[in-house]
Amino acid sequence: MTAYVTENPATGAVEQTFETMSDADVEDVLARSAAAYQGWRETPVEQRVAMLRATAQAYRDRADELAALVSKEMGKPLAQAQGELALTAMIYDWYAENGPALLEPEVLAPQGAAESVVTREPIGPLLGIMPWNFPYYQVARFAAPNLLLGNTIILKHAPICAASSAVMEEIAHAAGVPADAYINVYASNEQVADMIGDRRVQGVSLTGSGRAGAAVAQTAAKHLKKSVLELGGSDAFILLDTPDVQATVAGAVAGRMLNCGQACNSPKRFIVHDDVYGDFVAKLTDAVSAMAVGDPSDPSTQVGPLSSVAARDQVVAQVRKAVEQGATLHTGGEPLDGPGAFMSPAVLTGVTPEMDAYREEIFGPVAVVYSVSTDEEAVALANDVDYGLSGSVWSSDVDRARELADRLDVGMAMVNEHGTTLPGLPFGGVKASGYGRELGPWGLGEFANLRLRRVAKA
Repeated sequence: MTAYVTENPATGAVEQTFETMSDADVEDVLARSAAAYQGWRETPVEQRVAMLRATAQAYRDRADELAALVSKEMGKPLAQAQGELALTAMIYDWYAENGPALLEPEVLAPQGAAESVVTREPIGPLLGIMPWNFPYYQVARFAAPNLLLGNTIILKHAPICAASSAVMEEIAHAAGVPADAYINVYASNEQVADMIGDRRVQGVSLTGSGRAGAAVAQTAAKHLKKSVLELGGSDAFILLDTPDVQATVAGAVAGRMLNCGQACNSPKRFIVHDDVYGDFVAKLTDAVSAMAVGDPSDPSTQVGPLSSVAARDQVVAQVRKAVEQGATLHTGGEPLDGPGAFMSPAVLTGVTPEMDAYREEIFGPVAVVYSVSTDEEAVALANDVDYGLSGSVWSSDVDRARELADRLDVGMAMVNEHGTTLPGLPFGGVKASGYGRELGPWGLGEFANLRLRRVAKA
């Protein structure tokens, strides 16, 4: 039985199946990618920029088709899928617009020579291992800067995203990327390890679980390969005060329940000053209870299914375990009757450090709320997890919020907003959330040879 299956999480029906590549195919892919690199790196930057612009336009032109595809693959509501596609196009456009200047040689102070110059050069074939939760956006973060730079891409997507990954390859080729400079593969975990270990592959980027990240990092390190890892988070949303609790709750719910709560950088832990805690929890519970859960193709749906029944059952089990250990469940947390991977969105309070839910990432539609009395307590609680992707502080006193945000052990700290992702901003975390940065100028530096050329004085 193939491991690459599109099983619609809203209906449970199998839509498509795809065969995993053979071991002979692995060698063929590696040879083709390495050969294509020699020509792709010499392709004028102007041609690579034109490819990026054409790719961006294709994502806009085919937005309806592509949104429907991932809705069937992983259950994303259509309006949210359209938003992901718009952001994907923005990323390709950003690198087309800003990339050439970033690739210009950097002239250093000569420091005793006639010339000292640094150039940003490609390094060779790269392996990208992508997750299912944002199928197009995650690929764009990796592929856009590296194709511009002149690296070639081997793309291994999540098994449930086999159909959309094939379309992404098609779009890249139609936009002008040579067939062997972007290769989509349906590989097993063992084949992925073999590709990382092969001398022709020069780096690997993974977005996924901590378990997968540890395995990839270990294999890459063994073979002296550069790796970039984005491994999830348990983001804190610190609320110090608000002039409008209802409006703040609306934003909190939108951020937490986006993509059925399956976003690495969504606010998962709401740390609320006790002055507003009671009102916040009451209004949050009402708002979550009222959310429309259902068919992701229905425009009225606010929360679709989780990516699979197994994923749904894991989140339900986490909620039940928290309650067994003494937490209070205010609403939701139960699987819904009928086909598909649906559950009722949940609100938990009373989670303590002794409970599993205190340290785990709950990758689903569950909001955990804590009460604190001081700013010091809020920061300590926010930082008391292994993850460090992003976090936010909310207050009408911006200076106070900024000071607390600067004390968060995260890669991305925000004030009065959460989860903002834009093409020109760095994306990445610290601690168990991984290492390396994507997007903006930083995305052009992770898999680049910053090569010094120095010319001695005559």
